[in-house]
Amino acid sequence: MTTILQDYWQAYLWSDGAHLSGLAVTLWLLILSVLIGFLLAVPLSIARVSANPLIRTPVWFYTYVFRGTPLYIQLLFFYTGVYSLHVIRAQDFLNAFFRDGFNCTVLAFGLNTCAYMTEIFAGAIRATPHGEVEAARAYGMSTFTLYRRIVLPSALRRALPLFSNEVILMLHSTSVAFTATVPDLLKIARDVNSATYASFAAFGIAGVLYACSAFLLIWLFRRGELHWLAYLKPRTH
Repeated sequence: MTTILQDYWQAYLWSDGAHLSGLAVTLWLLILSVLIGFLLAVPLSIARVSANPLIRTPVWFYTYVFRGTPLYIQLLFFYTGVYSLHVIRAQDFLNAFFRDGFNCTVLAFGLNTCAYMTEIFAGAIRATPHGEVEAARAYGMSTFTLYRRIVLPSALRRALPLFSNEVILMLHSTSVAFTATVPDLLKIARDVNSATYASFAAFGIAGVLYACSAFLLIWLFRRGELHWLAYLKPRTH
């Protein structure tokens, strides 16, 4: 293992001006996917709890499909399936976008985690105390103001524990990115294993780096929960 660390530590950890390390690519995939998923999930979660079935049903169908199919299949669909369509290859922008494995991976990851986040946030919105809504209505707030000032801030705080779990699961899910030839942490480990046949060391190092990244995220989210969910703790006299 010491020899592998000496020879390949840059591929695992160090990024230069031309190439990102495997860990950097993995974290970059995670950040982009979670950001895209969050930005899409907030409005979709509002649509998900709508009383209008024409608004609610398409969102339900989207979350049902992406939560009901494996992420690996979704990645292959965007990376190989969509690009095989003539209409995609005929458009310069779409051809360039879907030809890049990194773009397809971020798209698949973002839509997948968005589906889970949408259901998480929708559940938190439904759990908003009725008294808070009635009080806001009594102040004459419009629906837009009600969601902006009362419902969404309250729901997002309560959803933080489940949201943090989804981020950790997304970190683990990035390990399928090698399917689209993205040089993430697992891809580096597979390349090192192919070059050295030292499977224990090659994948062990990757496992340690995944675990350290997960523990760091867990610590950060716990700090956030202590800050934003402090009001839920029972008061001591």
